[in-house]
Amino acid sequence: MSTTITPVEPTEPAPVPGGRRWPRRFVRPGAAALSGLLLFASFPPRPLWWLALPGFALLGWTLRGRRPRAGFGLGFLAGLGFLLPLLKWTGEEVGPLPWVALAAVSALFIGAVGTGISVVSRLPAWPVFAAAVWILGEAARARVPFGGFPWGKIAFGQADGMFLPLAAVGGTPVLGFAVVLCGFGLYEAVRLLLARRAATAAPDPAPSTDPEPARRDGAAPRPVPRAAVAVAALSVLVPVVGALAALPLVDDSAEDGTATVAAIQGNVPRLGLDFNAQRRQVLDNHAARTEQLAADVKAGKEPKPDFVLWPENSSDLDPYRNGDARLVIDDAVKAIGVPTVIGSVLSPDTGTLRNSLIKWDPEEGPVAEYDKRHVQPFGEYIPMRSFVRIFSSDVDRVRRDFGPGDKVGVFDLAGTKVGLATCYEAAFDWAVRDTVTHGAQLITVPSNNATFGRSEMTYQQLAMSRVRAVEHSRAVVVPVTSGVSAMIMPDGEVVDQSKMFTPDALVREMPLRSSRTPATTMGTLPEALLVAVAAGGLGWVGARTVRARRRPASDGMS
Repeated sequence: MSTTITPVEPTEPAPVPGGRRWPRRFVRPGAAALSGLLLFASFPPRPLWWLALPGFALLGWTLRGRRPRAGFGLGFLAGLGFLLPLLKWTGEEVGPLPWVALAAVSALFIGAVGTGISVVSRLPAWPVFAAAVWILGEAARARVPFGGFPWGKIAFGQADGMFLPLAAVGGTPVLGFAVVLCGFGLYEAVRLLLARRAATAAPDPAPSTDPEPARRDGAAPRPVPRAAVAVAALSVLVPVVGALAALPLVDDSAEDGTATVAAIQGNVPRLGLDFNAQRRQVLDNHAARTEQLAADVKAGKEPKPDFVLWPENSSDLDPYRNGDARLVIDDAVKAIGVPTVIGSVLSPDTGTLRNSLIKWDPEEGPVAEYDKRHVQPFGEYIPMRSFVRIFSSDVDRVRRDFGPGDKVGVFDLAGTKVGLATCYEAAFDWAVRDTVTHGAQLITVPSNNATFGRSEMTYQQLAMSRVRAVEHSRAVVVPVTSGVSAMIMPDGEVVDQSKMFTPDALVREMPLRSSRTPATTMGTLPEALLVAVAAGGLGWVGARTVRARRRPASDGMS
């Protein structure tokens, strides 16, 4: 007996192995990189702070439901998309290798964050846990390695944003958490709306906490629980309402009167790493601009300042060891006739160099010093010098390492308590906060950005100072060797600023304040609570995984 097999015509062409599938493999990686680019575009000098929201919404779509290993890879791609363009200034004079290495190492933290977000994305209220995981990653990156590198905290891109008042509530962790939560909440809200729309045209199957717009098995979409919709809505609304509720904390009134402050920008003879080869010229520039200000005050063109602030490295000649430098500074300070803060490099006979701010009195000369406490790795000192030299000989430009100071910087300048955070220190929460807890009524961030040319670095750093102003409700004065120098009110508004690579003297009456914001009072507590939320979410997933693995064994024994 024979059997005849009649071929059946397929309803659609048979799939070609590796045919249409391969473009899909690049959709999520491409989306991850694009989310990072959106985060970069949200940072200064662009006033596009709101791009962080679609950036995190896209990242949420990319990571939700992924396996942990895939989450790491997608997070790492997002980190590269974000940090490679953001940190381009680090290679301004030393080439691409240090820049790419720094961005890649920092992106590893975001890769780890991607793993955490993919894991907690299966939980109810996952945007809350995912945003907390992001803050956990930022907290880690701000501490390790080599004391951390917090550049690129999401909060630092929000100086022009509607969420900025939250800095006064809980500092950069709470501000950053609100932005990330709102972004993830936007994605979740859109996802649930699409799921509800898909479910309206289908029969009502059993409810689920994990709705999808369409199911791969062809079954009808599951209805969306109301609780999930409520959580998604709150993820968007709570950060917005919280920012509006925090507005009364943003206050630029003069609680303790005012002080007339002058910030000197002397400019440098040339750009790049070798600008300090003409250290005497840099000093002369700042002395000359101070003496010009003194002449303008005498002529009635400018009000007489109560004190004057020079930038970091305004005198790289140690005035304690160089008589000519001391004389130049002394003449300039006597000409203006008020206490002046000088940024100098002190070089003792033994030990490390010190990046110092010196309080210079017109009658008594140098009377107090503040040594920068958080010196910059690979810039002011070289960790693992012999190993790093294999990759870049530029490490030998730092011939003698700088060492950190150990005292909080607060100078009494003509009766005003001025908190000191030198350049790189402005990126670290603790380095600014403890000046306020030690009585600072006004903050100064003297900086030297000449090494980084006309890059975006100076604007990124200026945004940090604006966030710090709101965080601690203090006016912030930023004197920079080559710009941008600025006067910032306690509400974060820049009321005066210089142009880059142009000598200038900013003189303005600034409010003095002594009250503390909740952020100043609580310190690291908000960050610790958010880290605990992240740990709780990750622990919850771990417990569910253990129970799921035990269940089949229990079922088999029954």
